Amino acid sequence: MTTSTQPERPKLGILTSGGDAQGMNAAVRAVVRTALSLGAQVFAIYEGYQGMIEGGDGIREFGWEDVGSILHKGGTVIGTFRSLDFRERDGRRRAARNLVDRGIDRLVVIGGDGSLSGLDRFRGEWPELLAELVESGDISQSQADRHPALMIAGLVGSIDNDLVGSDMTIGADTALHRIVAAIDSLTSTAASHQRRFVLEVMGRHCGYLALISAIVGGCDYVFVPENPPPADWEQSMCEGLRRGRAAGRRDSIVIVAEGAQDLDGNPITSQRVADVIREQTGEDARVTILGHVQRGGSPSAYDRWASTWLGYDAVHEVLGASPDDDPKVIGIKGNRTARISLREAVARTRQVPELIAAHDYEGAMAMRGSSFLAAANIHKQLISTERTHPEPDAKRIAILHAGGLAPGMNTALRAAVRLGINRGYSMFGVENGYEGLRDGKLHELTWREVEGLTGEGGSVLGTRRTIPAMEDMYAINRTLEQYEVDALLVIGGMNAYEGAYQIHNERGRYPAFNVPIVCVPASIDNNLPGSELSIGADSALNVITDAIDMIKMSGAAAQRCFVVETMGRYCGYLALMGGLASGAERVYLHEEGITLDQLSADVHWLNDEFNNGRRLFLAVRNENANEHFTTDFIARLLEEAGGEAYDVRQSILGHTQQGSAPTPFDRLQATRLVDKALALLDEEFTKTEDGPQSWYIGLVSSGMQQSPLQHMHEELDPRYRRPRKQWWLQLRKVHEAVSVGPQA
Repeated sequence: MTTSTQPERPKLGILTSGGDAQGMNAAVRAVVRTALSLGAQVFAIYEGYQGMIEGGDGIREFGWEDVGSILHKGGTVIGTFRSLDFRERDGRRRAARNLVDRGIDRLVVIGGDGSLSGLDRFRGEWPELLAELVESGDISQSQADRHPALMIAGLVGSIDNDLVGSDMTIGADTALHRIVAAIDSLTSTAASHQRRFVLEVMGRHCGYLALISAIVGGCDYVFVPENPPPADWEQSMCEGLRRGRAAGRRDSIVIVAEGAQDLDGNPITSQRVADVIREQTGEDARVTILGHVQRGGSPSAYDRWASTWLGYDAVHEVLGASPDDDPKVIGIKGNRTARISLREAVARTRQVPELIAAHDYEGAMAMRGSSFLAAANIHKQLISTERTHPEPDAKRIAILHAGGLAPGMNTALRAAVRLGINRGYSMFGVENGYEGLRDGKLHELTWREVEGLTGEGGSVLGTRRTIPAMEDMYAINRTLEQYEVDALLVIGGMNAYEGAYQIHNERGRYPAFNVPIVCVPASIDNNLPGSELSIGADSALNVITDAIDMIKMSGAAAQRCFVVETMGRYCGYLALMGGLASGAERVYLHEEGITLDQLSADVHWLNDEFNNGRRLFLAVRNENANEHFTTDFIARLLEEAGGEAYDVRQSILGHTQQGSAPTPFDRLQATRLVDKALALLDEEFTKTEDGPQSWYIGLVSSGMQQSPLQHMHEELDPRYRRPRKQWWLQLRKVHEAVSVGPQA
């Protein structure tokens, strides 16, 4: 008779190393919970590689609740350390012994390029280190035989966003939030006094934070390591500041990356920039150095959900790896996780400082990628004051906002006007959407008029959900004729697109409709065709996340259940991503529906959880998840079932989701989309064949794409007015892994 034995559970270690970054805790939580969901044992290694070397309490087994309340916290709860001992072979040998003693032969490391390089070296030396430990008697041969190889996966925690091959790194988005909040605060005081400020941000070898914050903060000049200014930068910068003041700017802000230098490699410090401004303009310039404020505080919504996804994929990578596999770092490309060769990514990342040191700035910029180059070009156009008025007989572009309000609409308006005038166009604003177009409420927009709109919520043009009726078409045609409009730039949601679609289809009846139309996606619902992310969705998501943080805190002292309702109509993007970013145990979506059996199972599970000591439960519901099982119904059901075990509260977040200032991502998204829209109109104005075309544009994966407007409905579910394919639904499995757990 034979007896079967259960295979030994895989054992996985997780550590954070090097500089801390907001979102590390989200990744740690995801690694722990995903591994537990897959049946592995997880050990948290405290204080980075140093904890692995010292062993003892520095390596602790983690359970589900050990990471239960860390998602919203900045820094890393398991500590980080720049270990000098790990650079020595003896230190790595001691680390190997401590891992083998606990049966750990899989590691997920969150850190920068130095941490990942050390991890790869440790992996390569593993067989030799174990052989040395066997020879010294520190471990047995059988122990070594059970762990012949070390499987690894890396995640990049770096606010600098400096990993070549990944669009974003953990912490970069939150650091931008900190910088842009500082810029917004400085802008108001600078405008009050007509004062100039110089703001220094982090970025020793990478100018991402400096460049992007300059774009989304509406700043006048930026210094980055990869792209030094011209030799006469002192004169050109000050001349640009003078022209900006003459054109109507009351505030002036210059951004300096800490690693900025001139063409000869000499450092350009924030103090030097301020001194140059004082000497050449005769005006005061104040220096603000943000320092480690950029690393601190609660992570943004993006750094929560994206880091969770990265942690989830890292576990699947390390548990499925074989000794012969090339080790991977898990990064972000577009709106997807990507497995990147760890060695190649580290080597290419380290090549950038070498290129800068060799004064090969073109090579350094090329290494940063096409989006970085495009951003530098966009900022150059935005700050240009060489043309602040349109050319005579310029093409006329009318801009209108339509559909529901979305944070970032004003950012898009400012970018359209500044970039359009820089191209030589006349830019007209249409008040109150298609109603204003019908009623002839247009006026020319000036360079000065859009000053200060970068960070403002709302819509200065006004927006309406009205779709033009057939009886409105004649009046709209007359308006376009009267103002000699050559193109329409429509920024808004589904009704904005539908209105443009109708105008396009009526070209045969109304001659003035024969102009190119470009639709730019702006909707917190994130339900528009041709774009994976719409302007405003990230801002709404951050409002949801912040609100739920406060809601959860209000219930920290009692056993309480919360049911939170988000907007989105029939699109569950805000609900799922909000639930993922806030740590919700349940998320109810219209795409999946809600059944009575499901609610019954949730009630039984929840009662068991509270009986076992749970103190807090969070459910997030999309507003249209089910017409009968409403937020109020679910809350009352839970309240009735819970009896005295817990109390229940419901919160409908409502229009607060539309009312915030735009986040850095939405500001950048708005600017990039408008630049793409104007590039399309450039082509339409110069082509000599065929008639004018109409387009809708958007962000798809890593790039901007355009699609013919007449094919819009082919991408849509006609009943629920959402895309037939929604990329974010693949994160449902991630949410289940980190919220439901192996006990479900």
